[in-house]
Amino acid sequence: MKYLSNLNKKELNGKTSLLRVDLNIKSLKDHFRIDSVLPTIKYLLKNSSKVVILSHRGRPNSIDPKLSLRPIAKIISQKLKSKIKFIDSFADFNFSTRGGSAFGWKKIKKEIDSEKKVKVFVLENLRFLSGEEKNSNNLAKKLASLGDLYINDAFAVSHRKNASVFAITKHIKSYAGLLMEKEIAGLTKATKNPKQPLIVVLGGTKIDTKINIVKNLNSRTKFFLLGSSIFNEIKNPIVKNIIKNKKCLIPIDFFKRNGKFFDIGPETIVLYKKIISEANTIIWNGPVGMFEDKKYSKGTAKIASAIIRSKAFKVIGGGETANFILNNKMNKNIDLLSTGGGAMLDFLAGKKLPGIEALK
Repeated sequence: MKYLSNLNKKELNGKTSLLRVDLNIKSLKDHFRIDSVLPTIKYLLKNSSKVVILSHRGRPNSIDPKLSLRPIAKIISQKLKSKIKFIDSFADFNFSTRGGSAFGWKKIKKEIDSEKKVKVFVLENLRFLSGEEKNSNNLAKKLASLGDLYINDAFAVSHRKNASVFAITKHIKSYAGLLMEKEIAGLTKATKNPKQPLIVVLGGTKIDTKINIVKNLNSRTKFFLLGSSIFNEIKNPIVKNIIKNKKCLIPIDFFKRNGKFFDIGPETIVLYKKIISEANTIIWNGPVGMFEDKKYSKGTAKIASAIIRSKAFKVIGGGETANFILNNKMNKNIDLLSTGGGAMLDFLAGKKLPGIEALK
């Protein structure tokens, strides 16, 4: 795989770089994914490159102003303290077409090439074109025509075969960005040959979706520490198999209401903290309780504190988990706070991510 960090800087001089990032955020107050890609944008600008940002937001069935990337472009502009040009030419395209009109793409390219003062451009939500999620080769070609090289810095969407993630690499020189490199390095270090003992904390709902992580990491993991929601899914055959695994520890006490389990109890917290304190590698995905309600946030808060205090190599990810860490300003002592949700789960499960494979 070719990395942007290893690319001769002369090869960037005067070029237009297509930078695929993940700006799929629900709230404009959530800047985690935006902040995560700023180093790559700044690196490209420092090396005299124009940057065309490619991304998506939501799952639109047509052009939807509520899912426009325009407000996010403004945030990026503020953070860079630089003017950015937002390109909304998709308004001229038909959503049902996979690649849009040839005239439309020539118009976009002319707009980018002719601009002398502005160095950063943000293309409108790619999912306004049906070909994006269908991995349209036609759309991929059109996107590739806008630049000289392509950089994938969107780890969080690299588990999907989308045109701007997968097919595009067939038509343009392609590299992994700084964030992508960091994600791959951190997750590989934590899973391939981790410093023992490795402890994996698996919380959140739909614990059955994490069975492949247990299978993949079982031989390298001392314990899997499970959250309270495991009991809400106890009738699921997959969950029953997880509990049978002696390495999978379930809460020994908990907080329960109306037949539902909402948080781990004090005895479980003590047990989990002791195990975490003895770890040399920790992977955490998913809160151990319903932390959104303050009455049931203690378990997640205590586990987070124990992990942060640990001297182990730490990888933390998943949308809710990352938000908890950031909202509580606990991100200073973490080796990798992953931007990935489903992508992180697939990586931990040992699956090949299409976006990463396409770069090889």
